[in-house]
Amino acid sequence: MTEREYSLYEPGEYTYPAAYGFEPFLHSYLHEDPEIRPVLLIAPGGGYRFVSPSEGEIVARSFYEKGWNCFVLTYSINMLDLAPLNEQPLHDISRAVRFVRKKAEEFLVDPQKLAVCGFSAAGHLCASLAVHWMDDREDNPDYSGISNRPQAAVLSYPVITSGEYAHRDSFTALLSKDASDEMLHYMSLETQVTKDTVPCFLWQTATDELVPVENSYLMAEALKRAGVPFAHHVFTDGAHGISVATQDWADHKYAPPYTMRQTTALGEAVKDGRIALPEAEKQRFLGMLAFFSGEMDRSELPEEFRSYPNEEAAVWPALADQWLRKIFSLS
Repeated sequence: MTEREYSLYEPGEYTYPAAYGFEPFLHSYLHEDPEIRPVLLIAPGGGYRFVSPSEGEIVARSFYEKGWNCFVLTYSINMLDLAPLNEQPLHDISRAVRFVRKKAEEFLVDPQKLAVCGFSAAGHLCASLAVHWMDDREDNPDYSGISNRPQAAVLSYPVITSGEYAHRDSFTALLSKDASDEMLHYMSLETQVTKDTVPCFLWQTATDELVPVENSYLMAEALKRAGVPFAHHVFTDGAHGISVATQDWADHKYAPPYTMRQTTALGEAVKDGRIALPEAEKQRFLGMLAFFSGEMDRSELPEEFRSYPNEEAAVWPALADQWLRKIFSLS
């Protein structure tokens, strides 16, 4: 397996004001043989406030073992409500799709067999690309002629709606608490589905306590009305954020948290005083950073924060793999 990081932006291109030195990047998981393979671009979740290590490398390895070449995207987040993201994450994932297609020969991937896979708020990000791909403006001439439309999207316990069943904090991080009704409607993705929307594979648990399962139902219903191919799997039970739902996931056996790079940059800015926070908020933030960075002994976690495998839901990568290959043969 070849692993390598790739910057998505050229010097001076990336201007999100709350990045504190971070810039979005891809981490590759590529086969070393000469076979041309389908490609999966994975975006871990985190409420648009962090990029979860538990939904990156371990997901990529699952699909790598099924014959895919994979990339994990670390995109822009708004951890501390310093500046609304607006369409920055959508541009990040659009640039990532264009970047992979531009280098398809180097990466030994089929640019016409490219899917995106997002979790929770990054499910919203991938669904945003699925419905709004034509709205992303690309000013760099090296990429402007390359399509950002994936052939398919895998939406894992996704945030979809800004309506009754919204995960409000995701929309606050994305658009701010003062978001206009117009922007909330634009980012309520079940209202934006058309016949040109990308085919979608959705999965979630019926008992998801953080993002109500109605989010997936609303998207599935919208896709059906528009005549867009989709699959929709709802598993009996399980908590939010279960990733691949295996024992390795439950035991936190995944890679060092490169996806936390912007959060780490924010942590350094908090520690050295460039970002001023009330003491209680500062300690809460630094504690969360220690947890997600693997610096905290997880064996000492309270019961409600521990993870357990879910054999029923753990079949979703195999189901998604089958569905994606079917969709690719139809495109």
